[in-house]
Amino acid sequence: MSELPKAFDPKLVEEKWYSFWEEGGYFRADPHSKKDPYCIVIPPPNVTGVLHMGHALVDTLQDILIRWKRMLGFEALWIPGTDHAGIATQTVVERNLFLKTGKRRKDFEREEFLSHVWAWKEQCEGQILGQLKKLGCSCDWSRLRFTMDEGCNKAVRTVFKKMFDEGLIYRGDYLVNWDPVTQTALSDDEVEHEERDSYLWHIRYPIVGGGHVIIATTRPETMLGDTAVAVHPSDERYLHLIGKEIELPLTGRIIPIIGDAFVDPAFGSGVVKITPAHDFNDFDVARRNDLPMINIMTPDGKVKVGGYSGMTMEEARAEVLKDLGDLVVKKEPHKLRVGVSYRSKAVIQPYLSKQWFINMGHFKSKLISAVKDGRVRLIPPHWEQTYFHWIENLRDWCISRQLWWGHRIPIWYKGDEVICYDGEGDPPGIDSSWTQDPDVLDTWFSSALWPFSTLGWPEKTDDLKKFYPTSVLVTGHDILFFWVARMIMMGEYVMHKIPFHETFLHGLIYGKSYWRTTPQGVAYVGAEEKRKYDLGEPTPKDVESKWEKMSKTKGNIIDPLELIDTYGTDAMRFALCSSVTHARQIDLDLRRFEEYKNFANKVWNGARFVMMNLEGVKLSEGLNLKLLTLEDKWILSLLHRTTQEINQCLTDYTFDRAATRAYEFYWNDFCANYVELVKPVLFGKAGTPELKANKQKLLVILLCNALRLMHPISPFITEEIFSRLKEQLGPLHIANVDLHTQETVTALLSPACIAAPYPKPIGSAQEKIENLFNQMNEIVRQVRNIRAEMQLAPSEKTELFVVGEPQDYKLVQENEMILTALTQTTQVTYTEKEPAAFGASALVSSLKLMIPIPESLKMREKARLEKEREKLEKGLESTKAKLSNEEFRSKAPSHVVEKLEENLAQTQKQLSDIAEKLGQL
Repeated sequence: MSELPKAFDPKLVEEKWYSFWEEGGYFRADPHSKKDPYCIVIPPPNVTGVLHMGHALVDTLQDILIRWKRMLGFEALWIPGTDHAGIATQTVVERNLFLKTGKRRKDFEREEFLSHVWAWKEQCEGQILGQLKKLGCSCDWSRLRFTMDEGCNKAVRTVFKKMFDEGLIYRGDYLVNWDPVTQTALSDDEVEHEERDSYLWHIRYPIVGGGHVIIATTRPETMLGDTAVAVHPSDERYLHLIGKEIELPLTGRIIPIIGDAFVDPAFGSGVVKITPAHDFNDFDVARRNDLPMINIMTPDGKVKVGGYSGMTMEEARAEVLKDLGDLVVKKEPHKLRVGVSYRSKAVIQPYLSKQWFINMGHFKSKLISAVKDGRVRLIPPHWEQTYFHWIENLRDWCISRQLWWGHRIPIWYKGDEVICYDGEGDPPGIDSSWTQDPDVLDTWFSSALWPFSTLGWPEKTDDLKKFYPTSVLVTGHDILFFWVARMIMMGEYVMHKIPFHETFLHGLIYGKSYWRTTPQGVAYVGAEEKRKYDLGEPTPKDVESKWEKMSKTKGNIIDPLELIDTYGTDAMRFALCSSVTHARQIDLDLRRFEEYKNFANKVWNGARFVMMNLEGVKLSEGLNLKLLTLEDKWILSLLHRTTQEINQCLTDYTFDRAATRAYEFYWNDFCANYVELVKPVLFGKAGTPELKANKQKLLVILLCNALRLMHPISPFITEEIFSRLKEQLGPLHIANVDLHTQETVTALLSPACIAAPYPKPIGSAQEKIENLFNQMNEIVRQVRNIRAEMQLAPSEKTELFVVGEPQDYKLVQENEMILTALTQTTQVTYTEKEPAAFGASALVSSLKLMIPIPESLKMREKARLEKEREKLEKGLESTKAKLSNEEFRSKAPSHVVEKLEENLAQTQKQLSDIAEKLGQL
């Protein structure tokens, strides 16, 4: 094979190696294998569009773990799949159809509309799978799943019926979070909250028979649905009113005044209106007090009462306040916490409707014990407190959605009769008088079954037996409640086992936003200008910036495919891996991608150098341990330590440390130090042929280990170099030689790096050896500092004097090649006496390092010293003149005279030193 090209081009290797791995079956897992199982189910991306940086991050982390465990000898299975994403997908398709046809969803028959959604799904899923492959994801594509495929559909119907039959699923009139744009109910987790400026209106409600009360409300339009006024039963101001009645303004309806402990006497006047159909607290009050419930809103968010019919809630508010006139006694500013749909961004309206719910109280104790008892480990552990707080405040889960796209609820009605059927199609024996519930299940219902439905449940499959429970779930912390908790719930309920042993919750990606504040408002900078600042160009004074959640509006979205095209997949993966700490936020700095592109080139060039200097190497013969030098023993000790650390980092999910340690070992320890140290031996300038052969073998061992250590993070470049190294070395065989050689030969006999064993620590770290090498490294550092102080050109060669006792410079003598290889030193002289002439020096412990001035610098140094002498002599004459002036000495303060005498002595000493140096020159 020809030598490696001078530059690494990711485009020439990525597609080639992905096809090789896929066609070679390297991603496929065998459920009949005797190896220990390791399984991850992918958080299925929504079939709504292309992948974003969040997907790139989570899928890179999963692939790192899968490749690592596969190389460690586990039967590693990574199950890919996509999510139907009910509301999100239906919204996207509706929007596209309206743009193309001018028709809305309800202008289509249900099945016709769904055919359009399925077509969208096929197109979108194809793009997503292609992007996952571009990322290098080593998923078992033979097990590709979709949350609405035949198997998942069966799992959903089976679980629904089981819960229905056991009374855990029920239907009733219930207040829900209603999205008036998508016209569907949302669970609590699908509602985002924003703080907005609003008002608190104080309104006079007349009491039947005379008098009035003042109520305070932030939503006066909902008074049209009031069915009571409430006070606290122990509030002495209003005890006499309990049992009396109110004539509700604008409606003429008579409603009671009741006592309920829910009322906060300190809020407003201590009297509150009760609107059960449009407020969650009021709903509970109504159920306790047997109050009627009046729904004043249509599904699309319009009022349907009296003269306000057809108005939006906001329009009705203005009209109601206008019609109340003098009954509005006060209006004051008030901060309001407003619920917003996570999909449509519409303001959520509490809405009374018939919905299906899961009784979450049944699962509460197991959800808590799963984490508290350590059956499921949350990483980082600080998320446990958040998890427990959420579980303690669980409400029943609204699982019905007023959509067409999704798992249709398997319930049929005929009058008051109800059938729940978990088979395909309609229940057997029913006629056309029966109708199926038109709603679909919340997307998270099917997602909650993902860890076992993807393994074949409800069938008893070999995959399920081998790989359930799965090993780890990797996901963003934002869906700890949406998804993680519900998978734990369903795993315990259906399988009587947790769904995974560990959950790694990574931080959310933030991008840097840049903007100018103009008279018209905030103006975000364009893409080209942003890129300049991202790569380090200082921002002008009028440009502000901060890290924010990625948003098209703010222009801080980063496209993973663009990153791959610019930097290569390996660089992107390494940069992402190095960014993942256990923090809640990941600030994605574009300069990091530049850095790891440079690192990929370093990996390539380091390997290229090694492979250009392996002529005649016979690896199978093994290392001659007697010929190992200090630097050899040092690098082997670091290899042991690095291998141990990276394995531990991946075990602990400290991805950033794993990436950093791999980077440091390859760039600093291997390339910058060890490769430089062996060059004199490789080039025949030092050592023997036997020493050269030994170092060649060690270079192969180190390169092969480094490639395998980095393969899970940067699979393409490592596979390319590994294959070329295998080919260059030719046939190998395992012999009774040292362990490092045996392990390396075993690895190189593997068909590919992806299938090679992951490095494990051999022997032990040699702290004494590392300390000795570090002492030599400190001497190298000080020699470089001396050269910098003398302003020597990098190519300028010099001598070096090492001054000290023989026992003190013995280490340097024995390892002189380290000095001469890493510094431009032509000759080292060891002496107990300082030389007469030198340029600069440094102390290292008991040794003094001295570099004489090279001939090329002597003239320059002489001119500098003469100029310095001339300057000092002028100052000396001035000082002498003052001190010899008796009048000056008699009048000047004594401390001034003393200071001048000190300066005189110091100048004379400096002139003496310069004269001595000039004499030496």
